[in-house]
Amino acid sequence: MRWPANHGTKEQVEKYRAAIQAMRDLPDDHPHSFVSQAKIHCAYCNGGYSQVDSGFPDIDIQIHNSWLFFPFHRWYLYFYERILGKLIKDPEFALPYWKWDEPAGMPIPEMFVPEKIYCEPNSLYDVYRNADHIKERIVDLDYGGTDRGLPYEQQISSNLCTVYRDLVRNGGDTLSFFGGVYVAGDSPVENNDPSVGSVESGSHTAVHRWVGDPKQTNGEDMGNFYSAGYDPAFYIHHANVDRMWKLWKDLRLPGHVEPTEPDWLNASYVFYDENEELVRVCNKDSVNLDKLKYNYVENPNEVSLWRKSRPVKRNIDLQVVTTDDVEKVDQIKFPVSLNKALKVRVKRPTVSRSAEEKAKANEVLVINGIRYDTGKFVKFDVFVNDKLKDGLVPTPCDPEYAGGFAELPHNDMENMFMKSSARFGLTELLEDTNSDGDEYATVTLVPRTKCDDLTIGEIQIVLVQVA
Repeated sequence: MRWPANHGTKEQVEKYRAAIQAMRDLPDDHPHSFVSQAKIHCAYCNGGYSQVDSGFPDIDIQIHNSWLFFPFHRWYLYFYERILGKLIKDPEFALPYWKWDEPAGMPIPEMFVPEKIYCEPNSLYDVYRNADHIKERIVDLDYGGTDRGLPYEQQISSNLCTVYRDLVRNGGDTLSFFGGVYVAGDSPVENNDPSVGSVESGSHTAVHRWVGDPKQTNGEDMGNFYSAGYDPAFYIHHANVDRMWKLWKDLRLPGHVEPTEPDWLNASYVFYDENEELVRVCNKDSVNLDKLKYNYVENPNEVSLWRKSRPVKRNIDLQVVTTDDVEKVDQIKFPVSLNKALKVRVKRPTVSRSAEEKAKANEVLVINGIRYDTGKFVKFDVFVNDKLKDGLVPTPCDPEYAGGFAELPHNDMENMFMKSSARFGLTELLEDTNSDGDEYATVTLVPRTKCDDLTIGEIQIVLVQVA
């Protein structure tokens, strides 16, 4: 059973440190070495492999920003965990996970902090981290590159609301949670805009940038795709990201099911297993944790705080009557630059749906054709129906905040542009902003980090069937 890193026993921590040290002690060219394992992430996300086995030798494979994100990383950790167990001769070895979805687990786990343990190097230490963040500061799951300086309780609330948003509000259907369709023959550069999943663009990317060292050119280690695997914290972070998939599925809400398309089920990857043999594994074999023989330690009597963190319904007395002076989306010529805030009115497919209708289909804001420089960390935030009176700005805990779009940079790819899209659930948001009867939704995109050359191709609202 994978265990929460902030609650590990002395034996668990020592065993984990010993396993990582054994991996570090191997020659770099050994398939089980720390360096070789770190390079796996770089290879699958920085153009290291092509789609040659699918008949497209000139097209790279990219396992981010699509429905491959969750299953690839699940398999990656699966073999990583088994290799560590083999190195210390413990077939029951299990990884810890960074439980940043509960207040006690939000600081980086203590075992990763000291450079030395009893005068010996700490195998879990990495020099390329944000020193200001590591010293007892809790993670910001909505991190945009600058510290917001929130008081402790506000930061806790912000994080819990972010997890709720990632798993419930913005993860209300298969593609919104997993990411968009990406099949053989699709280019990672021009690939019909598969959307980035709610967790990947949300809490996942925020933690990467929060841990990475801003003093390094590319935000190494955790802040860049190519280098992230060189920080041991990467693996406990992704263990919790993997756990998000399990928690999302355990909610048993309409739409919370894995993709069923053959292109997803049969997509495969190649890894070295614990016996140094190359094996090919498919997505379809990653969905059942019982078959993979691992799970996560949970408290069955505990109701997670994030599940009770739906933003509070807006007090109508704090809102102003909407006006028609904001341009309609069909009056704007796309693509449009996001070098400044963009506010548009978007027609909804229907209004004032019944509870039965809402149970069958989610209302989703879709932002297509997001073209961005892959050499930069970019982030913009999305607000819907911000009717607050002057001087009041929505926070991540407020219902008007739909979420954000954030992308980690790829090393050595500056001025190489890619496209993606993002999806934001509106069904609850419209209720909580007293806007369910409005014909139009007012959508505001606010650039936060390095969006000067980012452009938007389309903004629309659609109904997504879930039952």
